[in-house]
Amino acid sequence: MATIELVDIAHAYVPDVYAVQNINLRWEHGANSALLGPSGCGKTTLLKIISGLERPTKGHILLDGKEINHLTPKERNIAQVFQFPVVYETLSIYDNLAFPLRNRTVPEADVRKRVHEIAELLELSDKLKLSAAALSAAEKQLISLGRGVVRDDLAAVLLDEPLTVINPQQKWHLRRKLKQMQQRFEITMIYVTHDQHEALTFADEVTVMNMGLALQTGSPKGLHDRPKAPFVGYFIGSPGMNIFDAVLEGNLVRAEAYVLPIPDAIANKLAGYPLKIGIRPEFVEVLPTQSPNTLRCKIDAVHLTGPSKILDLSGGNLHFKARVPDTSTLQTGDTVWAGFPNQWTMLYADDQAVALPTQVEENGAS
Repeated sequence: MATIELVDIAHAYVPDVYAVQNINLRWEHGANSALLGPSGCGKTTLLKIISGLERPTKGHILLDGKEINHLTPKERNIAQVFQFPVVYETLSIYDNLAFPLRNRTVPEADVRKRVHEIAELLELSDKLKLSAAALSAAEKQLISLGRGVVRDDLAAVLLDEPLTVINPQQKWHLRRKLKQMQQRFEITMIYVTHDQHEALTFADEVTVMNMGLALQTGSPKGLHDRPKAPFVGYFIGSPGMNIFDAVLEGNLVRAEAYVLPIPDAIANKLAGYPLKIGIRPEFVEVLPTQSPNTLRCKIDAVHLTGPSKILDLSGGNLHFKARVPDTSTLQTGDTVWAGFPNQWTMLYADDQAVALPTQVEENGAS
């Protein structure tokens, strides 16, 4: 497997209309990574650029430090698994898995060894003689995944929303098998999805994209706890981060009735920038009595979510959500006091996070 690096990548399908721009990303050898974002954000375009199906308008693609912009897809030796399963229905499962190896004239004894190794991992050893035409969609995608990793000389495997057509009951099984393959063979794997649950449970490192930009790369925890853009906070989490428009008043950032004090040195740099404040629902403190720096709120609704409850709160012209344990006896119409701990309250200037002295940088977020 290989290290892949994108340097100053931009791509326009029509002049001056960029699908992706200012992309600088690096995936180390054996990386288990995901590109996460809404439809149309540029995820698939990046995969095509890496695999060679598209040549970028600007920038450089490096494979183990060597530029590969000029190489064809075959020369890059990168496998790609698509959203819809691609299998040869006239062939058996064995022959489907063997096809990429035979196409490269690998000796049949080596083909047999590798196919049985992959089949064992996929729990398909007893089905190798079956025709691929008789398989379910999930089984066909399993074959596609196996065929993607059957070659042991691959530089990387790219997966473009591979579980979209799979029913929810089978997604967990396929995702587990995929992760097992990645870990066993130390595959450099880049997984594209719009589903945050898939990305955060599969990948060790996730890049969140929106409108052609890579907004933040980090561990699932780093992206959750310290989103560096309001979109990352909103897109990741269920429910997403509470985001409030704010204004600067001296060394105070005010969002309606809530006030966040900041050092003078930081305040002096924020003049003229549009400001926002963000806090996760799980970090909002919900208290039965008034305490310093808390906001009197009314509970507008209570949502049951299994292990917790989500409260819709309104107070001081702010409307936001808080997560409380499922054992909470709070009800719609109750009055509570909400606190926003400074260490978990994010400040954004022009949609970029501002580092505050009360916050510790989360490892794995960049």
